[in-house]
Amino acid sequence: MDKDIINRLHKDFEDYVHQENGIEFWYARDLQKLLGYAKWQNFQLILEKAKLSCQSANVLISHHFADVSKLINAGKGAVREIADVKLTRYACYLVAQNGDPRKEEIAFAQSYFAVQTRRQELIEERIHDMERLEARSQLTQSEKRLSQNLYERGVDDIGFAVIRSKGDEALFGGYTTKEMKQRLSVPEKKPLADHLPTVTITAKNLATEITNFNVVDKDIRGQDAICGEHVQNNSDVRDLLIRRGIVPENLPAEEDIKKIERRVKSQNKKLPESSQGFEKNSR
Repeated sequence: MDKDIINRLHKDFEDYVHQENGIEFWYARDLQKLLGYAKWQNFQLILEKAKLSCQSANVLISHHFADVSKLINAGKGAVREIADVKLTRYACYLVAQNGDPRKEEIAFAQSYFAVQTRRQELIEERIHDMERLEARSQLTQSEKRLSQNLYERGVDDIGFAVIRSKGDEALFGGYTTKEMKQRLSVPEKKPLADHLPTVTITAKNLATEITNFNVVDKDIRGQDAICGEHVQNNSDVRDLLIRRGIVPENLPAEEDIKKIERRVKSQNKKLPESSQGFEKNSR
């Protein structure tokens, strides 16, 4: 996510935070706008999903979701009462987790509300971790589909490994998977993709998705033919990266994706424990 977008969203979310008896909270109707939902009715569905998630985590809903009402101007000097909800940071996090992940606002909010400090650089680090995890998950799924497509066309697991390796060789300018592991100091038994930066993981996924599409659409069969297709797609993706000044084999390795998964899970588990709740604070 672009830093200018992060800066803008960070300011927006900061502008709407409230404090009451030491509790940091947001109003649901404000959050609705911040997360890019035009209709309150649609956003209420997200709120209900968030409450279910809260209940599933064995956390009292009433500690983090407080129903309130407030008066708004209805025109010509009239006012009317509308329903709203006070949401703790944890409640906001659950709302974001149940929102549409395609929205930039949702992606930002998931990290913003998970981080317990206001330091923006930590939010940026969290977003980087989440984007990398998402890219790796997408690659895993596309490679599973490729394996299934190959199996249906008479290519066994060994053939799949060969095709995937040849794809890597095309993407990394002639370096084999084994050579790239040595180049990036990746342990031999660890997947190369677990140590690649997000842009390279995304590039591998794009090439694999194109292969999947063409194998099915053109009914390509046989190891050699499918291998040629996959090599060509990786070569084309590499050409695109090179034109944009990105040389895949020269990018440094990044933190093991498994460590990131453990860190994010740990942060998520600690979130309800460290987030103040309305009823708890009032005792």
